Amino acid sequence: MRKVLIVFGTRPEAIKMCPLVIEMKNRAAFHTIVCVTGQHKEMLNQVMEAFNILPDYDLNIMKQNQTLFDITVNILESIKAVLEKERPDLVLVHGDTSTTFVAALACFYLQIPVGHVEAGLRTYNIHSPYPEEFNRQAVGIISQYNFAPTQLAKANLIREGKDESTIFVTGNSVIDAMRYTVRSDFTHPELEWVGEKKLIFITAHRRENLGEPMRHMFRAIRRVLEEHLDCKAIYPIHMNPIVREVAEAELGGCDRIHIIDPIGVLDCHNFEARSYLCLTDSGGIQEECPSFGVPVLVMRDTTERPEGVDAGTLKLVGTDEETIYESFKLLLEDQEEYKRMSNACNPYGDGNTCKRIADVLEFGEYEPWNG
Repeated sequence: MRKVLIVFGTRPEAIKMCPLVIEMKNRAAFHTIVCVTGQHKEMLNQVMEAFNILPDYDLNIMKQNQTLFDITVNILESIKAVLEKERPDLVLVHGDTSTTFVAALACFYLQIPVGHVEAGLRTYNIHSPYPEEFNRQAVGIISQYNFAPTQLAKANLIREGKDESTIFVTGNSVIDAMRYTVRSDFTHPELEWVGEKKLIFITAHRRENLGEPMRHMFRAIRRVLEEHLDCKAIYPIHMNPIVREVAEAELGGCDRIHIIDPIGVLDCHNFEARSYLCLTDSGGIQEECPSFGVPVLVMRDTTERPEGVDAGTLKLVGTDEETIYESFKLLLEDQEEYKRMSNACNPYGDGNTCKRIADVLEFGEYEPWNG
């Protein structure tokens, strides 16, 4: 039996790794251990509860106003004891968070093999997104298994010199997650408030957008909402106090938008499924919304998910107020443009990503995702 330690610490990681935990635990070939760092605490717990998963270890590193220094040092010191006690045959990490980077670094120090889920995403701008682009590139140097979500991600890894025999194209496990979360009978008071209006779903928290870029984003959104009375927006706001301050300054008092506290994965996925369009600066939503035929305007200058841009499901609009305003307005007023984006094919997966990863680890072979 192969001992596999799965490590994650943020809400987005948990959404994508919990289906893999379930898949691995259902296979007798693995002794699966779950370690969470608590990089996000309340939001992480919501996801764990939704998937009915209890961690074997909770490092509980989250502190008020924690910095990247705090996160890095606290995880590195705390996870060492777990790794030395369990001595896993393999550690699986996900994506590009500080948890991912530091866990992989600790494994490197202890010479424990690493498997990188969602490997190969790149912008090749080390400062965008920050610090995620550095994190995922650094993990790519360390990992022995590279589970790339798409052919483009695989090509990135090969270009960087990774051995092709270590790269497996699996699709993205967020599509697997939605099998557990999206429900036809879902109800919520916020959806009742939206009623028959078009639901605009907003997420915004990216570190490099804090300050003036975020002000520009919010001003553009408010202008469009005030001009289009057939729309209402829901914005589950991040816990970051800087984000909350800017949102209150720019969006406060607008009766067409509800700023609400962070929501769990069940609410999030079901809101997305019922949205008309989404404006975001986050990563996972770029993969999730296209599954529901929901166009996504990405309020960033770069994306590590260019497959969605190429497929037509995503559009990069940056953080310039006028560009966001015109792009948002266009999708509300031009039905042909809206249909073009909403009917585009989702390039990110078919719901069998976790099976492919487990097959690789159990049998050494799998059926690649060719989307």
